[in-house]
This record gives sequence, structure tokens and C-alpha cells, in this order.
Amino acid sequence: MGELVTTSTTSARPSAEKDSGLGSLEVLAVVLVLLVLARDQLAGLLSGPALQTWATVFVSVLVQAVPFLVFGVVLSAVIAVFVPRGFWAKALPSHPALAVPAAGVAGVILPGCECGSVPIAGSLIRRGVTPAAALAFLLAAPAINPIVLTATVIAFPGQPLMAVARGVASLVVAVAMGWLWLRLGRTEWIRLPHRPDLDDTSKARAFWAACRHDIMHAGGFLVLGAAAAATINVVIPAVWLQSLAGYPVLSVIALATLAVLLSICSEADAFVAASLSQFSLTSRLVFLVVGPMVDLKLISMQAGVFGRRFAWRFAPATFVAAILIGSAFGLVLL
Repeated sequence: MGELVTTSTTSARPSAEKDSGLGSLEVLAVVLVLLVLARDQLAGLLSGPALQTWATVFVSVLVQAVPFLVFGVVLSAVIAVFVPRGFWAKALPSHPALAVPAAGVAGVILPGCECGSVPIAGSLIRRGVTPAAALAFLLAAPAINPIVLTATVIAFPGQPLMAVARGVASLVVAVAMGWLWLRLGRTEWIRLPHRPDLDDTSKARAFWAACRHDIMHAGGFLVLGAAAAATINVVIPAVWLQSLAGYPVLSVIALATLAVLLSICSEADAFVAASLSQFSLTSRLVFLVVGPMVDLKLISMQAGVFGRRFAWRFAPATFVAAILIGSAFGLVLL
């Protein structure tokens, strides 16, 4: 009886969406486009400078993140619909402990940010990839891809070891977190949202259904994360950071926390780190390692794609690992 109710509800949902002229995806797209086009007008309507700053940061985070989110959603749909289920069993080592570093290194080929890696990791898990390997890919891809490392070299001229340290430290964190999940992670902590069956329909319809599903889940939480990041930008005084720059340990913790709160796209965070010249290179390296792995929008998206129980465990553990490993590589290489 329960299966009958679930089946009828699921089958009725697509028809209801088909009958409506304007779906939730279209509404979200229209709202985002209007926010971008009306950025100046919205800022003018906000009387206080703090509110203007909030609006600017909010829209800036969305403008940075949405293209890569769309890229990740499309690639996720391709994986879900067009890649055979048995492909990943052949592409990755059969032993989970070996699949983790292989998946982490695979992040080099994806020129995207953390917003795109979340739906891709979810799709990999659906296609049978061990969660530990998918999570290693999720953490590594935004930090070690060629675009991010090239931007780091440009942002720190004359200091090529900064890009080397960032790439190696980020990969080590990703692999370490994958192995940690193998040891301590539990299957019930990951709750992927229900997705319509993609195997019983045409490839084109299945592809659109997968895109529509992922953009709604990840996009909604992206908006929440962007709003939280904008609020933090307005609330935290810059003077607080300047007062912490002279203390090595506190400066590392301060920039790690700042990376979480600012939620800057990994393609742009190197230029922000370079501007924080009052801080040591090690603390700025930690900023670059933490940011693509743990920030407000990423935590929100992880909660939407994998479930809250996962996000509240995985994000703090990744934060601590990124600080410790980033600091170690900074002290050795920088």
C-alpha cells in the first residue's frame, strides 16, 4: 500500500509540473536574472551604506557562483543519464582506499568551483561510486584544477611555491577526508534527495529532469548561503582582522574563519588572499585551502544535496583538517 501511494505521488508530480505554465526552475532563473540586471537600482533603493554593501556582496556571490553551479548541474546530469552505471567501477580502482586518491587527482580535470562539485559528487554516489571517493573529488576539484592554480600564480607574483603549496595541501586534505570517511563515515548520514527515475524515460527527458532537480536543490541553498555571507561581510568590522595579524596562531584561525564567512569562489579567492598583505603567507595559504572546501554557501548546498546530518559532521571535520594540513605545508614550503 505504501509503495502504491509513493508511486502514484511520484507519477503525478511530473504531470502537475507539466500542466503549469511556469515552473519553479523558471521562477528561480527569472529572479536571478532580475537581481543581476537591477543590481544598481536595488542598491540605490537601499538608503544605508551597510544595506548597499549587503546587496552588492549578495549579488556578487551569486554572479560568481551561478555559472559554475549550472556547469556542475549539467555535468551531473550527463553523468546520471549518459554514463553507464558500470563505467565508474572500471574507471576507479576497485579497492575503496585506492579509489579515494584516484578520485581526488581526477579533480584536476574539472575547471569549476565548489558550487559545481557538490551536484557532481551527488551524481557520482548515485552511479555507484563509493562515497569516500566522491567526497574526495568534491573537496579536491575546486582547489587543484588548472584555472584556480593559475589564478594563484598570477595573484602571488614571484612566489610560485604558494600555488604549489595550495595544490598539494588541498589534495592531501581531500584524500585524508576521504580516508577518514572510510574509517568513520556511515551510510545513513548521507540522505540524497529523491530524484525521479531516470531509466524509464527518453534520454532527453531524463537529462532535463536531472538538471531541473539539481538546480532547484543546490540553487536554493546557494541563495541562502549567499545571503549569510553578505550578512557576515556587513557585520564583521575589518579592524578586528587587522588586530589579529600580529599573532601567528590567531591569524591562521582568523583567516580560516574569514574564508568560511566570505564564501568567495575558488577562481577569485587568491586575489583576496593576496590583498591581505598584513597577514603571513602561511595564514593566507590556510585561507586558500579552507575556502574551496568549507564556506557558508558550500555548507548550505551540502545540506541540501547530502542532508543536514552529513553537513554538520563533514564540514567541521574538513575545517579542522584544512587548518592543520594547510599550516603544516605553509611552515615547510613558505
